[in-house]
Amino acid sequence: MEEKKETVAVVGASPLKDRYSNKAQNMLEEYGHSPIPVAPKHESIEGKTVYHALTDIPQPIDTVTMYLGPARQDKVIEQILDLKPQRVIFNPGTENPQAYEKLKSAGIKVQEACTLVLLKTGQYTKSFNP
Repeated sequence: MEEKKETVAVVGASPLKDRYSNKAQNMLEEYGHSPIPVAPKHESIEGKTVYHALTDIPQPIDTVTMYLGPARQDKVIEQILDLKPQRVIFNPGTENPQAYEKLKSAGIKVQEACTLVLLKTGQYTKSFNP
């Protein structure tokens, strides 16, 4: 069975090659997914248009992968609730238990995991059953 390819919002995207968000954006692309960088201060990352807010993205999003610390997530969580993706991956350092219930009660799956590890181990789509 072929894996479903997803449109993935990378929240906290960075043009810096040593940042995990940059590595995730590149690896998602490498694995055939469509990453969309989301960051307030950039126009383009890795040749892709950067959206300054999740609500600016003109197409449906399957997954949001979070690279923004919990102290800066309030507005983003509200945007996620409006966007209604199928899941949100909270990468290490972005865990936000206070947001999980809000997201789950809106029917959005919450996953504490590393996007890079999920991709490398073949669990990215296996760990997610919409």
